[in-house]
Amino acid sequence: MKKIILGILIGALLFAFQGVPARAAEESSIYIMGKVERLLYGNERTGGLIERLNNIERDMFGRELPGSIAERQNALLNFIEKGTPEQPSVLFKLAIAEWAVGQRTDTLTPAVKRVESLEVQLEGTPQVDRPVAMRLERVLNLLLSDTVTMQDVEVPAGTVIKGTLSRTLSPKTAKVGDPVDIVLGSDLVIDTNLVAPRGSRILASVTEVTKPRSFGRPAEVKIAVEKLFPLGPEEISLTVGEKAKEASKAESAQMAAAGTSFIGAILLGPVGLAGGFLVRGDLKELPEGTVVFSETAEMTRVSAYPVPAGLQGMLKQETPPAGPPIEEPAPPAREEERNIK
Repeated sequence: MKKIILGILIGALLFAFQGVPARAAEESSIYIMGKVERLLYGNERTGGLIERLNNIERDMFGRELPGSIAERQNALLNFIEKGTPEQPSVLFKLAIAEWAVGQRTDTLTPAVKRVESLEVQLEGTPQVDRPVAMRLERVLNLLLSDTVTMQDVEVPAGTVIKGTLSRTLSPKTAKVGDPVDIVLGSDLVIDTNLVAPRGSRILASVTEVTKPRSFGRPAEVKIAVEKLFPLGPEEISLTVGEKAKEASKAESAQMAAAGTSFIGAILLGPVGLAGGFLVRGDLKELPEGTVVFSETAEMTRVSAYPVPAGLQGMLKQETPPAGPPIEEPAPPAREEERNIK
């Protein structure tokens, strides 16, 4: 069984060699190697290019693969990031495994550590003596009775996206260009297709910072929310439109009605055409868990996981809070009612 699984995975990788498009000129062999290492390990390794490539292949498959350096690198990156409908990528499968265990994914952690974490949760110890790709397949076989596949779905424009800060943000230490760690607050689902599990990464950055000033004037920091990374290799562009602002204000009203001190939702925006938020007030920092609302900028076709019927009860899609109800005028009284009065 071990050899069969490994053979299928290597076969999928070798198939990826066929028709691998040439990447942009700026994506040199060194760049691609660094990207693969960051995805798998969290940082780039040292040493010669061939040595690093050989080490990755041994880690992933237990042996080195044939082909030129460019073919091997591109096929490896496609295997990790893109995949095919019948054989989704490593990152796609990994997120599904995490969702099946804990109803969320951990996209801010390197892939190899995520596989180890799943093994520890399921069996108590990581299987470090086995190839990573085979370990992931083993985890999926333990968790799911059906093979993981992917299919295309359309995410409508204006879909409200609720994210949360995964780390505290302070205007005192923030600098322009700093990445802001935001993750998806609930599953993004189209029908019964999982587009992005809770915990999926949202790309955002600091665009402007004003430090605390005299006369009690607060610090300000502007955040641009740019895109959501779903299960598949596509990206979903985000903006701050009316639906996002309405959802943010509605959540604020709900928390206020419940007597909760509202430090969560970032209410003000948009800032500029790309969308963004202006954070200000008496708080010295925005704590982990602060809520950030945005919305999809356009209709986007993405690869999603068709959730089997037996697992659909695990989908945790949060309905965005609605604004205050609009009171309808009372209908005019009927003639007999007026006579009674």
